[in-house]
Amino acid sequence: MTDLTAAPVLVLLDHTADGALRTPVREIVTLAAGLSGGAGVHGAWPADTEPSPDVLAELGALGVTHVHRVVADADLHLSAVLGEALASLADATGARLVLLVSSFENKEAAARLAVTTGAGVVTDADGLVVEDGRYVASKTVFAGTWNTRCAVTAPLAVVTVKANSVTVEQVAAPVTPTVAEHTVTASAGARRVTVVERTERPASGRPDLGSAHVVVVGGRGTEGDFSPVEDLADALGGAVGATRVATDEGWIGHDAQIGQTGVTVSPRLYVGAGVSGAVHHRGGMQASGTIVAVNSDADAPIFEIADFGVVGDLFTVLPQAAAELRRLQSEG
Repeated sequence: MTDLTAAPVLVLLDHTADGALRTPVREIVTLAAGLSGGAGVHGAWPADTEPSPDVLAELGALGVTHVHRVVADADLHLSAVLGEALASLADATGARLVLLVSSFENKEAAARLAVTTGAGVVTDADGLVVEDGRYVASKTVFAGTWNTRCAVTAPLAVVTVKANSVTVEQVAAPVTPTVAEHTVTASAGARRVTVVERTERPASGRPDLGSAHVVVVGGRGTEGDFSPVEDLADALGGAVGATRVATDEGWIGHDAQIGQTGVTVSPRLYVGAGVSGAVHHRGGMQASGTIVAVNSDADAPIFEIADFGVVGDLFTVLPQAAAELRRLQSEG
């Protein structure tokens, strides 16, 4: 039987352009620390910035023992280049497990990594354990109706983990990570795609949709007016999402779409306003911790999975809820 705790775990350290760790990275680092045993946690840091002393201290408190500043002769934002870089680093460290935050970009990089190495891939996992010498990931499928467990039989496991799946915990004995540079030469195949332009999204001040603890979602019932949805999201410190109908109508950008063909979210609190609860939308949010539905149609399918439902006009209910939240916050 293979002792996986004798091999290090490799984690992709996603960060913003100014070098701040993205929130879900702390979760997968916590997961890695619990799975690595004494072999250590190695972090892959794409070298568009340098990890600051504060970031290194935080990573050390979470159990990261080594940080590899990955330098490539091609753009690491390209999934093919990032996949090859992770393959090279996994080989150099002897890692048997690579963890990434579950996002569109990272799932594509995970697929590229699997093609390069022959690894077994599980995407959108919400848990990971070691059983009988194998990594076994848990995830929901078929619009959240089935809970599955996937055992990776390949020598290398690549797992993307949904945000809000792991409680962040510091290790008992913090360490100072060793920082080293890892240089990668991209293949001719990885170079076939080039980045010709990059446009930064305008800052909204709200958390990222895929990793937010609170998400307020607007559907057809908004009739294009997302102001009460945005106001409640701001009162809760949450992100704003939408159904496919709302994005197709042009009421909000497609990057806000939640569902099987959009972003998959698993916040601690989901609030759906004017959302019918069609199966393709439920597939992207049914793993949420607490589901609150506000809809004027008492027969809307969303009420079948809601923990708390309000039959009423969202343009009345949401402003009242936001006002009450702000009143309570001011008193606290």
